[in-house]
Amino acid sequence: MNVLAFDIETIPDVEAGRRLYGLTGLSDEDTARAMFQQRRQETGGSEFLPLHLHRITAISIALRRGDDFKLWTLGVPESGEAEIINRFYEGIEKFTPDLVSWNGGGFDLPVLHYRALRHGIIAPRYWETGETETGFRYNNYLSRFHWRHTDLMDVLAGFQLRAAAPLDEIAQMLGLPGKLGMHGSKVWDAYLAGEIERIRDYCETDTLNTYLIYLRFELMRGRLEQSRYLDECARVRKALTHANKPHLNEFLAAWSPAFDQPAGA
Repeated sequence: MNVLAFDIETIPDVEAGRRLYGLTGLSDEDTARAMFQQRRQETGGSEFLPLHLHRITAISIALRRGDDFKLWTLGVPESGEAEIINRFYEGIEKFTPDLVSWNGGGFDLPVLHYRALRHGIIAPRYWETGETETGFRYNNYLSRFHWRHTDLMDVLAGFQLRAAAPLDEIAQMLGLPGKLGMHGSKVWDAYLAGEIERIRDYCETDTLNTYLIYLRFELMRGRLEQSRYLDECARVRKALTHANKPHLNEFLAAWSPAFDQPAGA
């Protein structure tokens, strides 16, 4: 397997907000508050900002390659946005993995596109669609119906928005922990409080949920036999146990053994 599951966490791009809405002189907190208010007026209630007004504060990776499984968050808590985005695309340049996400096509990747554009980050392999390598013509990262990027939410919903389900609910339905003590809507408050490590930990658990759902999906579509599926689950458990970090131990404690033994087995 050469699979890279990922998740991002974002905060308001207050710098862009000041430019677009003439908010010069306001603090970051007040600028974000004004941006949320503007969005409520535009949508009739939702504060969720347009994707081009998000700034990435964490990208977590679950990489299954060779005989190894590794989970980490790019950079360090002090790393700037450009650095962590550049590292993400460098991984694609180096390994050409199959990407796996939950709503990555509708959120994570478009946000990454806008932010990479903002920072002038070069990522030719990611943007390849067959002009240089013909194999990418029929399987690239950008096409909705190719497998080089699997947006699990999109695929499982049959590409029907009305059938889309939240990651947290699907994870819990399968016996996985789901979200542990945090939600994406709370990331900005955590950022203002200086809780960057907490954001990074939360991003890692979302990435774990995504990767493990992907294993079940691969079992369902016949690309993993039952014995291999069990081996892959055991590999993840072993890696998390070895890491021995509080948020990963909490994830392990909430991970039901029933997930490893699906009812149809």
